[in-house]
Amino acid sequence: MERLIPPTPSLKGTLRVPGDKSVTHRGLMLGALAQGESTLYYPLKAGDTLSTAQVMRQLGAEITEQGQHFHIKGVGLRLKEPGDVLDCGNAGTLMRLVAGLLSGQETFAVLTGDASLRRRPMGRVTLPLRQMGARIEGRENGQLAPLAIRGGGLRGIHYELPVASAQVKSALLLAGLFAEEDTEVVEPAPTRDHTERVFRHYGLPIEVEGRLIRTRRAEPFAAKDLTVPGDFSSAAFFIVAALITPDSEVTLEGVGLNPTRTGLLTVLKEMGADLSWEVTEGQDGEPVGWIRARSSQLRGVVVDPQLIPLMVDEVPILAAAAAWAAGETYIPGLEELRVKESDRVAAIAKNLQNLGVPVEAGPDWLRIRGGHVAGGGLVEPFHDHRIAMAFAVCGLPKGVTVQDAEWASISFPSFWEDLERLAGKK
Repeated sequence: MERLIPPTPSLKGTLRVPGDKSVTHRGLMLGALAQGESTLYYPLKAGDTLSTAQVMRQLGAEITEQGQHFHIKGVGLRLKEPGDVLDCGNAGTLMRLVAGLLSGQETFAVLTGDASLRRRPMGRVTLPLRQMGARIEGRENGQLAPLAIRGGGLRGIHYELPVASAQVKSALLLAGLFAEEDTEVVEPAPTRDHTERVFRHYGLPIEVEGRLIRTRRAEPFAAKDLTVPGDFSSAAFFIVAALITPDSEVTLEGVGLNPTRTGLLTVLKEMGADLSWEVTEGQDGEPVGWIRARSSQLRGVVVDPQLIPLMVDEVPILAAAAAWAAGETYIPGLEELRVKESDRVAAIAKNLQNLGVPVEAGPDWLRIRGGHVAGGGLVEPFHDHRIAMAFAVCGLPKGVTVQDAEWASISFPSFWEDLERLAGKK
């Protein structure tokens, strides 16, 4: 589906973005592992998380939709052996985290996904899970899906992550709930800590000592309701849209402001953004509040590579902001973006070029010379929801055409409608 977006003179209004994708994945999994019934309030209901709900149903949980919410009847710590292949769709978080869960089960299961997911690296998860005792086979010796997992008999390990990855960390912590002896994960840099927070919410064993995270075998635990905050990654598109569109002011409400997710705010402030935010409440261990963004004259910056793990999903929309900033923006530390839903470094560079923005791309860096966005450009999503939305925003003030616009529904089904409403078209 091609979508033509005319030049947008301003954005005004207040918006509540969909539920956080990362928290929704984890809430569905731990709700399924709990004993009893619970409600997952305000989850994201989109392609990736609907895949997680279906996979957990195949593993024995009863998950039903009740209005905006999910009602979950858990099976306890013992999941059912699935009768068919588990299709993870486009969801890398699902495949990696459920690989950890299944490694602790006395069952056999096969994980697959769409063409994009079958190209993404899984060895970073299968290697340490095998060290814990899981038997995992897959293409290229377990580097690529489909993955066949026969779990059980795990032992805890001390594992130092070679790359900062919340997904690998979370997979090992989930496996550690079923392992003899402690499981310890050491991060090279802080990553999003939703798993640690959700473990605490359910009373599961978790200890954090600096960059070392420890868990151990869990006892059966009671089901407990969980409220999902608004997704910061979704809010980021409208933050930048307001900054780069003249005469704009947008307020995002009910947004998760977990400090392991908000590195983008730090960088945008360094760029001169007129931004304010405040934590107003906590929802089940997650800080929640509002963000307000107004039209700003941005300037280029050199991004601190230590911030990249705290904004890894927001790099495409940061690149969109850099396209409008005066001067040059340099973004290092992007090796992980090469193995996302698309090669995001290449996809960012290609779309900036399509919009007339001078850009250079290296193996793990981007250099963007801002202030040259042309009208009428073409956005190519490369089967990647964040690329589709980020460069729709980038071209918004001058008009842009987005190919395959339906990819936004992977994480933000109402994106196009929300954008039209803030532009006064609905």
